[in-house]
Formats: sequence, structure tokens, C-alpha cells
Amino acid sequence: MTGKVICIREKGKAVLEECPVPEPGPGEVLIENDYTVISAGTERANLVALPNTGTCPGGYSGREKGGFPFWPGYCGAGRIVKLGREVEAFRPGDRVIVSWGGHRTHSVKKAAELVRIDDERIDTLDASFAHIASFAFLGVRKLRLEVGESVMIAGQGILGVFALQFAALSGAIPLFASDFDPARRKLALELGATAAFVPDETLAERVMAATGGAGVNAAVEVTGSAKALQQTLEYIAWEGRISLLGCTRISDVPIDFYKYVHRRGITLIGAHTSTRAKTESAPGRWTEQDDYRTFLKLVAAGRLKIRPLISEIVSPERAPEVYARLADDPKVPLGIVFDWAKIR
Repeated sequence: MTGKVICIREKGKAVLEECPVPEPGPGEVLIENDYTVISAGTERANLVALPNTGTCPGGYSGREKGGFPFWPGYCGAGRIVKLGREVEAFRPGDRVIVSWGGHRTHSVKKAAELVRIDDERIDTLDASFAHIASFAFLGVRKLRLEVGESVMIAGQGILGVFALQFAALSGAIPLFASDFDPARRKLALELGATAAFVPDETLAERVMAATGGAGVNAAVEVTGSAKALQQTLEYIAWEGRISLLGCTRISDVPIDFYKYVHRRGITLIGAHTSTRAKTESAPGRWTEQDDYRTFLKLVAAGRLKIRPLISEIVSPERAPEVYARLADDPKVPLGIVFDWAKIR
């Protein structure tokens, strides 16, 4: 049996090619993917081989040393089509969250790591965003927000939009967002931001004014830009906390750590997914599976919006075109989804 997989064979170029579909081993299941979501910032960084790439687990096999080929994609949802031996908790036809599975027709995963999509109110398309949303959960949880604290979400890409919604659900008020794109600032306001700013040279001055001169208690830095981190340090409150959710791969802006961090008691918190708890959730450090379950409950209750994040739903056959655009344009779209039913 053969399937299809998207592969980056050389820098900046993707192909959709045939691949064998493996049999599930003991304790594993075979999943037919319905949707996989492009994580545009991360996938572009790996696509064009930016510094500090090639370290992601799972779907980024082949990138450990920064080489090619590699197989992108780590976020999706599908249906179990075959059980390996000793699997009792699932049945064929069960819908599940798929993480680190690649952009491909089929994935083999350990049954013990899966979370079932039980609630019929949840569309599989919405559920396919669970894994990437878990990154934003981690970035917000690590801030240990209290109701009434002021918060800035710096950057309104896909992670920033999720982080904004999670901060609002955590009781952040006032809640600010910043992004150069006017459409993204408009969306931030629609999703609960008190104000949305252009991150130009006057940003710190405007945030300080909006907080009565105090600065924001906490911030999630999602841009991955060293310049944006410097801006955040200029408007964070005394003894404030900054969660580093975006991957700052290029340290091209010098930061005066004594002036902006040490003397003012600022806490910088690394929020890479590799830091999360593996087997048991704890305050500020939940497992992926527990975050998936929370994500699904919020979607089912209508308290988390997914559809405004979707820019395009495309056939995997368009992968060469999609990745060529990502390679050429650093202004990446919010959410591009591959619909694998289009090539069955």
C-alpha cells in the first residue's frame, strides 16, 4: 500500500511524492489524515534553512543537521483505519488528534499518545489545529496569569492569535496585541483585544500611556524577532514576565540586559514545546494531551475561534506552489490547511 507525503527535497522547494504506508506495530495505530495544518513561521524557517533550525522532533526528521531532504508538518487530525496488536482503547473510525505526523496521507502513532475527538459538535477541521494551539497554551500558562493583569501579545500570527484568546480566557485585562498587518490587528480586536498597536518606534510610548505609565504586567513574545523582544523589554512593567513563545533564531539586535532585565527584575521565560511536561501536568506545565483535551472542550463550547485563522484550504497537490510562496515571502499567512480528502 502506498500513500502520499510532502517532502522538501532541496532548499525552498517542496514536492508531493509517493511513500509506503507502514503497518502499525504493537501498541500502534494507522491513521488516515483528513487535514494537516502548516505552521507557516516554523516551516518557512526550515524551508529556507534559517539559523537554529533542524531541531524539531517528529515530522522534521532529516533536519537534525540542517540538511535536506526533510519532511515538514506536525499538526493535524484524522481517523484510525487499522489497529496494531494490543490496542484496546481505540476502534477503527475513531477521530484523533495527530501530532508530529508530517504532511502525509497516513501516519502511524502510538495509541497511548493519542487523544480522541469524541464530541460530535467538533468539526475535524477545527480539531486539526489542536497541536499548534498547544504551543500557545504553553506560552500563556508559563506566565501564571492572574485575573486583572495587563498583557501584551506581540505578534498576531497563528500562535499569537491563539495566545490572545487564551490570555483573554485567563482573565487578562487590559489585553493588547501588536502586529504590522492591519487585518491582523482588526482580527485581534474582534477576538477580545482592548487595543491593537502597530509595532513601530513609538510602540513602547503608546503602551506605557495605555497602562498609566506602569507598563504591562506580562507579555507573550511571538514574533521571534530580537528587535520585537527589545521593544517588549521597553514596555514591560517593573518585575514583569515575558514568555518567549516565538523562536528568536537570529540574535541581530543587542540587548542591554543590565538596564532592561537585571535592574528591573524582569523574568524571561523560555516557552519552547520541548520544555513541557511529558507524563503529568503541573501548574504552568501541562502535557500535550491535557492541552489537547482543553482545546477540544473550548472549541465544543464555542469559546475558542478557529475559522478566522484559516487563510486557505488547499489540495496537497498544490504543495510546490504553497511552499514556493512561503520561501519567497517572509510575510507568512495565518493558517494554510491541506485537505487530504482531495487526493483520495
